[in-house]
Amino acid sequence: MTGGSVVVTGAAGFIGRWVVRELLERGYSVTGIDDLSNGSKRNVAAFADDPDFELVEGDVRNASVVESAIHDDVDACFHLAAEIDVQESLDDPESHFETNVVGTQNVLEECRKTDTRLGLVGTCMVYDMVDSDSGIDEDHPVKPASPYAGSKLAAENMAESYYHGYDLPVTILRPFNTYGPFQQTGMAGGVVSIFTDRDIRGDTLKIYGDGTQTRDLLYATDCARFIVEATFSDAAVGQVINAGTGVDISINELAESIASEGTEITHVEHHHPQSEVQKLRCDQSKAEELLGWEPEVSLEEGIERLREWMQEQEDV
Repeated sequence: MTGGSVVVTGAAGFIGRWVVRELLERGYSVTGIDDLSNGSKRNVAAFADDPDFELVEGDVRNASVVESAIHDDVDACFHLAAEIDVQESLDDPESHFETNVVGTQNVLEECRKTDTRLGLVGTCMVYDMVDSDSGIDEDHPVKPASPYAGSKLAAENMAESYYHGYDLPVTILRPFNTYGPFQQTGMAGGVVSIFTDRDIRGDTLKIYGDGTQTRDLLYATDCARFIVEATFSDAAVGQVINAGTGVDISINELAESIASEGTEITHVEHHHPQSEVQKLRCDQSKAEELLGWEPEVSLEEGIERLREWMQEQEDV
């Protein structure tokens, strides 16, 4: 499917802006919703003059904002608006509940009223610990270890109930650790972006804990392509689908690969060890079988693209 009208919540966020870009390149008219608490107009500045893109400044917790955007002419909604900081969720669980659960409920209701297909973007952080070297598939047990993960899982459960209860065409998407340009470099950012930014600035790369925890790192354009293709796939309706590379890397190894000569690497006390998922490696075979999707950007190439983009930003 190409062309048509779509809504993207969290459009000015990191992954949201890449989803917007993917949709515009496929010929869609995109209405983005974002309250700019995590996102930024800078992220979508490249689309500001595109007649097929409109950014609505609003909060998904406000039902009227969602209602005004999702109407009978909308072909699909991509729901990415969320509170995403694990530490903040431990300090302020209510804010994560309000955005991730109540906000999702508002989106689900408008999609139900208009029979709009929904791609709900979840997180791999809902999964339980892994003991073996095998990848995590969609049938792996869940065990949310923070209010962030708990609220995201609750949103998924609500979406699944709308699929079963109302026959709403919903697909639940769980991309693994996504990185790339436009990602934040503070605590709400991803480890690749944080390390790369600190390396460029000549700062010490700080590893929380012993650094043996692993991550499956997915480049932003691969993630956006997955989200778009899965949401529009009839075969994916009612499914939970992972996306990743199938390869994990320890944080120690990642730091070594990013650090330039002379950059110091140190270990510091983990500020929320109880919420750490020790091993994240994706089994993406379901995405490959259902969608024909597979990642295209290697970690080495992705880090290089990110570094070049960050250095360009330094020169602006």
